[in-house]
Amino acid sequence: MTFCRTEELFDLSHTLAAPLFEGKEWPWQVLDELKDFIVKLGESLPAAEYDQPQPGVWVAKTAKVAPTALLGAPCIIGPEAEVRHCAFIRGKAIVGRNAVVGNSTELKNVKNCILFDGAQVPHFNYVGDSILGCKAHMGAGAVTSNLKSDKSLVVVKNGEEKIATGRKKLGALVGDGAEVGCNSVLCPGAVLGRGCQVYPTSCVRGTVPAGHIYKGPGNLAKRV
Repeated sequence: MTFCRTEELFDLSHTLAAPLFEGKEWPWQVLDELKDFIVKLGESLPAAEYDQPQPGVWVAKTAKVAPTALLGAPCIIGPEAEVRHCAFIRGKAIVGRNAVVGNSTELKNVKNCILFDGAQVPHFNYVGDSILGCKAHMGAGAVTSNLKSDKSLVVVKNGEEKIATGRKKLGALVGDGAEVGCNSVLCPGAVLGRGCQVYPTSCVRGTVPAGHIYKGPGNLAKRV
């Protein structure tokens, strides 16, 4: 049994990127196509609802973007989203409705980043080559690591099963409603199932099944 398939992690009704996931079994399969998808989608967004402050950047008129934030192209900032002081979005990113990119937070995308509606990375976070589901939340200082120290291809581990991604860079897949404690590190290819929780200062490898609490390596508890 796996916990890594797109439908097991994410409700696609809560992202502008839903068409990109169609026909893809594994979420990371969308990453190489994200740049072109954003450009095509952005050009189709209604001018009555979205501003285009610079080429390749579309910001919903109801979104709040701090003047000190940096928005790299291409990216889309959805309705009612917040991009706070000194946030750094390096491009190839979709920030969903009511999502929060907080102060001194970086969304890095050599190969992209998707925040579903209501996802929050509000304080000193680094999120690279990752997908965060609806209302997923990363505590202050929590980061994703998207490159292995030996530069080898990332393998997603699901118990004893190993799933080759073919990707040198892959951060984390954080399912809908998952909570990541402060100062935690999600290692390359980490998967957090829907509604799971990660204790503060954790270093997470492999897969945390939906509805579980990660307390440390080999120490999982089912949420009540």
